[in-house]
Amino acid sequence: MKNLLKTTAIAMLAAIPAMAQAEYPEKPVEFVVPWPPGDLEDILTRMIADKFQETYDVPAAVVNKPGGGGGPFPGAVEVAMAPADGYTVGSFVIDVPMVGPYIGIPPLEGNPFDPIGIFVTYPFVLAAAGDAPYKTMDELAAYARDNPVTLGHFGAVTSPARHSLAMAKALDFAYATDAAFDALDCNTLASGDADVINTTLQLIRPCLDDLTILMADTNNRIPVLPNVPTAGEIEPKLDFSTWNGLFVHEDTPQDVRDKIAKVAAEVMASDDARTLSEETGAEVYWLDADQSNAQMAKDAETLKRISEFLGE
Repeated sequence: MKNLLKTTAIAMLAAIPAMAQAEYPEKPVEFVVPWPPGDLEDILTRMIADKFQETYDVPAAVVNKPGGGGGPFPGAVEVAMAPADGYTVGSFVIDVPMVGPYIGIPPLEGNPFDPIGIFVTYPFVLAAAGDAPYKTMDELAAYARDNPVTLGHFGAVTSPARHSLAMAKALDFAYATDAAFDALDCNTLASGDADVINTTLQLIRPCLDDLTILMADTNNRIPVLPNVPTAGEIEPKLDFSTWNGLFVHEDTPQDVRDKIAKVAAEVMASDDARTLSEETGAEVYWLDADQSNAQMAKDAETLKRISEFLGE
């Protein structure tokens, strides 16, 4: 009898951890977007959060954490410092995993993140006011050699800013000054805070007809801007595009990752996502973790070429 009771007690104790460990998710989940609301990553991540809440019956929401001129990195640090349990998910642009580990921010060194999946390629462009005295990149280059031109960007270390500066080098000119903004929209150009901005089409759609789009930072021409050349058409070595994806801390359990990925993949295959793509010129899709890692390996070569143009 004593042996039976002892065996039963041991079995009950062994079962306690399994009983106590709740199945993910069992509390609210935050999707951190390190930019102000309104751009494509924000819209699509909100769609993911809504679907996540519907699927798993727990609160899920987007939390916007702009960097105040520091690009996406302050928001990324908050995700890096959060527990690796899937309750804080980063919705990150290319720069977080590809640039963040190398710019002296301790929590990002060594890249603490793994991709859940990449889901959008931005319709990124270089834009100027409609009455600017240049309509093409060659005309901008000629003008900037004799006149001051200010470039507005999302942060000096972000890849779109560095790409714009590398393109200037390739075309034998330099911007007189450049400045970082949390948002680059119609007001940035209308106010004269910058003469040329690298931004996404989504942020300038309200005034698109009043602007001059000089170049598309995309692999292919943007369907709604068929006459605007890509960077690769202007300088083949600077073929370039930017993306956004979901990332978690590298120690996050695989079953947690799988549940997040399942929802995100369903959202990107939805009619709403397809409509958003058609309306904005964005490429919306789903690359799983392995495909995302392959994309980042390819991007590393692109960023290396940008560094070479910048003489680094």
